[in-house]
Amino acid sequence: MARKPPTTPRKNASQERSRATVDALIEATARILVKDGFEKTSTNRIADLAGVSVGSLYQYFPSKEALVAAVIERHNEEIMAIVRTTLTEVAAMPIEKAVRRLVSVAIDAHRVNPKLHRVLAEQIPRAGKLDVEASNREVHGLVRAYFENHRKEMRKIDLDVATFICVSAIEAIAHNTVLNHAELPSEKMVRTLVNETTRMVVGFLRPAA
Repeated sequence: MARKPPTTPRKNASQERSRATVDALIEATARILVKDGFEKTSTNRIADLAGVSVGSLYQYFPSKEALVAAVIERHNEEIMAIVRTTLTEVAAMPIEKAVRRLVSVAIDAHRVNPKLHRVLAEQIPRAGKLDVEASNREVHGLVRAYFENHRKEMRKIDLDVATFICVSAIEAIAHNTVLNHAELPSEKMVRTLVNETTRMVVGFLRPAA
């Protein structure tokens, strides 16, 4: 069985110059992935576009798969930063307003650099085991905490189940809005998606009329 390429960086960039080199390498990897895909991405091309030697690249990353993993982790962290901020903003909002805001932000977050998002979704299996599970746990924890504080607005339902269903539904719709469209959906379509997804999630959470 073929051995998987290493995906863990060789060393952390602690100095400003080193961080700049790592940033340039990750940015170059993302640009090549979007333009030409994984198969045509190589460490030589990445180093050339980043303006560093291949030897310098290998000081930080042992393979192109490690660089792809770094791109995925950075992109994921950008989305997580948006999610954390939003969940803080909606903490005191009633369920319908909070859900609408979460759905809207989830779709907007996935529309940031959608071509990169599409490529990375295809490349995650190649990049080895990433810490995306930690991000998923964090999102579930934050949403569950919100539900705990708004129990009076909800029907009687296990909060873990409610969290899993709501997060899964919102994530799937936001993800597929980008992944399954060659072009970005129109603003009218996005508004419709937000309205209908909000209706679905809120209808699931609230007591029957």
